[in-house]
Amino acid sequence: MKKLLLFLLLTVLCMEAHSQISFERGHFIDNSDQKVECLIKNIDWKDNPTEFEYKLSENTEPRKASIESVKEFEIYSASRYVRHRVNIDRSSEMLSQLTSFRKPVFQEEVLFLKILVEGDASLFLYADGNLQKYFYKHDSSTVEQLIFKKYKTPDNQINENNRFRQQLWNDLKCPTLSLHKVENLGYNKKELTNFFIKHNQCKNSDFTSPENQDRDLFNLTARPGIYSSSLSIQNYYLDSRSTVFGSKPGLRFGLELEFILPYNKNKWALLVEPTFQSFKAEATDEANDIKGGKINKSINYQSLELPLSLRHYFFLNEKSKVFINASYIFDFPFHSSIEFTRSDESVLYSLDIVTNNNFSMGVGYEYNNRYSIELRYHTSREVLFEYVYWGSNYQTSSIILGYTLF
Repeated sequence: MKKLLLFLLLTVLCMEAHSQISFERGHFIDNSDQKVECLIKNIDWKDNPTEFEYKLSENTEPRKASIESVKEFEIYSASRYVRHRVNIDRSSEMLSQLTSFRKPVFQEEVLFLKILVEGDASLFLYADGNLQKYFYKHDSSTVEQLIFKKYKTPDNQINENNRFRQQLWNDLKCPTLSLHKVENLGYNKKELTNFFIKHNQCKNSDFTSPENQDRDLFNLTARPGIYSSSLSIQNYYLDSRSTVFGSKPGLRFGLELEFILPYNKNKWALLVEPTFQSFKAEATDEANDIKGGKINKSINYQSLELPLSLRHYFFLNEKSKVFINASYIFDFPFHSSIEFTRSDESVLYSLDIVTNNNFSMGVGYEYNNRYSIELRYHTSREVLFEYVYWGSNYQTSSIILGYTLF
């Protein structure tokens, strides 16, 4: 199973490396106001770009265009960026980098701003790493930053400059938008986008909002499967207590909650998957140091696993995709022990199972955002973690089926 999984992982990575670059229909406008219809490489930028790749047709070589030569560009039904010369405050919101003054410190820059809402009142986003700043424009005014800044007070408390609320109240008054709504507005994409949409609706203004399109960010998937587990234990002083229980098949059932990260074209996801698993086995070995000359060993190990995973998708077409997972697994055993008995079935002693955490990797295929299958391999897990004179090696390989509920 391990060799098969490694082969599949290498196949997936090679397939991605040689797959066709995804160029989608769009256009850009150059400095001479010429509109160029083309195919633009859509990488669903997390940070606002300063350049992009495009092709004039499917069969031509890719070219690059930069912010110096392009006024705006758009990938149809996806995103649109417009070049503006703006004053931007790059003050960080990270606690270790907060300043001790309330006022923003502006610097003039030429940026591609992402359009979140375009209409009588327009909202733009600029993102660069941990920095997220919002800009707005109403009627024929210039583009201005909505001011929000965290800062430290003289007594080392964290305070906020929420001037953006005053800016919106002064410039975007409308009967359906009360002062109370503005006073409680948060400085984030969801709340600001909704506010600008409501303003344009109030003004009966035609508007567009590509960022307001529904995106499938959460998935809940039932994950039954079969697995094969093996366990060996070792006593560092008595060989007769060591044994290999061998491989045992079993059934597993998990419930996966997936959060699709909202950038890079939905290729990355974070997951948590509570899973029940169990392992039961028996073995008999020679033991000259006890009456009867034999020792019976039995294990009853059941636990709730909690894998926290990072997943990457490789899209084959509109309905098919493959994925790879990397997981860190927390394990919570219950009613679990290894029991040693003599030939007359009297108990010699019992060891409670205490495990450590381990890792897993997997590769899978998903069809129509509904059905999936995955091969998964777990690294070794210690099940006698707190015993000084004992060692153990518990390993599992799984075949997991998936059915997405919603």
